[in-house]
Amino acid sequence: MSESKLIPPHGGKLVDRMVPEADAQKLKDAAASMPSITMSAKQVCDLEMIGIGAFSPLEGFVGPDDFTSICTNMRLSNGTPWPIPITLAVDDATKDALAEGKQAALHHPDGTLMAVIDVTSIYAHDKKLEIPNVFGTEDEAHPGVKAVVDEGDWLVGGPVHVITTEADSGDAERFESHRLPPAKTREAFDKLGWSRVAAFQTRNPIHRAHEYLCKCAQEICDGLLVHPLVGETKPGDIPADVRMKCYETIIEHYFVDERTMLSVMPAAMRYAGPREAILHALIRQNYGASHFIVGRDHAGVGDYYGTYDAQLIFDQFTRDEIMVEPLKFEHAAWSNRAQGMVSAKTFPKIQGDQIFLSGTKVREMLARGERPPGEFSRPEVADVLIEWAVNAAAPA
Repeated sequence: MSESKLIPPHGGKLVDRMVPEADAQKLKDAAASMPSITMSAKQVCDLEMIGIGAFSPLEGFVGPDDFTSICTNMRLSNGTPWPIPITLAVDDATKDALAEGKQAALHHPDGTLMAVIDVTSIYAHDKKLEIPNVFGTEDEAHPGVKAVVDEGDWLVGGPVHVITTEADSGDAERFESHRLPPAKTREAFDKLGWSRVAAFQTRNPIHRAHEYLCKCAQEICDGLLVHPLVGETKPGDIPADVRMKCYETIIEHYFVDERTMLSVMPAAMRYAGPREAILHALIRQNYGASHFIVGRDHAGVGDYYGTYDAQLIFDQFTRDEIMVEPLKFEHAAWSNRAQGMVSAKTFPKIQGDQIFLSGTKVREMLARGERPPGEFSRPEVADVLIEWAVNAAAPA
């Protein structure tokens, strides 16, 4: 097989912490006598991301040196860029049952044994360091801040040995046909002959402005990876199964099939704005993307971040440090005068010319069974959302 022309993984090597099937039963038997940690939904997502190599070069949950360095410098203690600490927080009772130099069993909330961690460190969870640095605010109305505040006061660091990424309860849609780990997306890109791949991060359905950004990226790359986040999100976000139906629908009707790939990313949202934009870019580098679309208020929530802060933060790193290239797009919208999608870079701003709809306005229209204007949303996508919104609004 010819050598891959894809961008290398972050840190130079794709991590694989999945336990070979031949060794899994032995580790399961050993785990029965280990102290147990019941993970949160976010930690379950993080475990899968570590196991499949999406968080390369991380091999486990971070220790104290990396935690401090990430919070203060956006780098691992060895200098490698990394913007958000991936932590395993536990409460006092769990911490007291653990010992450094030993192992612990990691369980899903439903009791499924998912992994074993080599406990290399147990240290105080310095939330006063993490929260303002990572989120830029200490306001507990911020969902990412609230999640950290509610976590345990101790952190457990060490490499993990992942037995499974799927819980026994099977109560969450996993989109198995689209759940490709980084090694598999890379393999697919090589097979397709793609070396320049643009990735699009989304936790929302794709409207016309998103479509415009994706197609601009397709013009300069070999292919597009539509890569929705399907891990834990905040209450009020559109469910992942509804979003996936929207993505499948818009790709079927409005994208070139052989130039577009849909795959899911099982990460949890932090809503950390600029720092999360860096994290999302590094993750997509691990999946094989050479370019990453960064639009308006990427990974933001509320009014906590400036419109283009998530683009400006990339300027703090060199291209040798972060090899994936951010594609920094202005806010785009439909212009009646131009009869197409425009941005501040491509068309003069004329009062009343561009079509802007607030999320609240769109949700109200959908709940009434009304399609938003075709200049804002493709009708086929709107119909998927109308079905969901009407059912969600109906009395139980």
